[in-house]
Amino acid sequence: MTTQRALDEPEGAGPGGPGARQPMFNLPAVIVWVLAIMWLVQLVRDFLLSRLQNLQVVIEGGFIPVRYSIDLGEQSLAWLWTPLTYSLLHGGFAHIIVNSIWLMAFGAVVARRIGTGRFLVFWLFSAVASAGLYWLMNQGSNVPMIGASGVVSGLMGAAARFAFPSGGRFNRTDAHLLPRLTLAQAMGNKTVLIYVAVWFGINALAAFGFAAGAGDGAQIAWEAHIGGFIFGFLLFPLFDVQPRH
Repeated sequence: MTTQRALDEPEGAGPGGPGARQPMFNLPAVIVWVLAIMWLVQLVRDFLLSRLQNLQVVIEGGFIPVRYSIDLGEQSLAWLWTPLTYSLLHGGFAHIIVNSIWLMAFGAVVARRIGTGRFLVFWLFSAVASAGLYWLMNQGSNVPMIGASGVVSGLMGAAARFAFPSGGRFNRTDAHLLPRLTLAQAMGNKTVLIYVAVWFGINALAAFGFAAGAGDGAQIAWEAHIGGFIFGFLLFPLFDVQPRH
């Protein structure tokens, strides 16, 4: 997740449902499609659009907090769709590569567990939650925020509720089959606590300007990361049809 100053991610009762297709490259189809959309957008912006056109895409597709301080009748309708579309735009290839790796690792686990439809709804709400906390802390900013990092953070928060067995290691292949932990169980799980502590530590570094994956002229929107993670960690049970432990 970055903010850009200039231009220089059939259901059944189980995960994926009983009739789910075999995932491509060991990834659920919905993850493959989300990755394809993100990369197609990035390639078109970088190789087919002019600098001015690219800037216009970021302005009309990125999340800009100050939009919500302006009379809605005096601006375009971008305020309506940008709380979602910003999550499909990135600040460069380093940015999208980092997000793609984390999406494949944690998004795939969540997608296998809750299925395509719920995954897409989760993406929508986690994008809005990420943008919401970012807006709350940057209401006067006219800098576009772009990137899937807030949603990826939401998926990582969701994974913390079921993917880490007590005393065991994260296993991307089988994690979606584990029982969901209650909030109290999750907070009492040493593996989860270490995972959460490391995650917040990395984002604390980002808040002070130490982070990889941001392009030139970009800042890390760590507020959006935290908004997404908290959303996923606390509200994942609303999307989960698997029984809790």
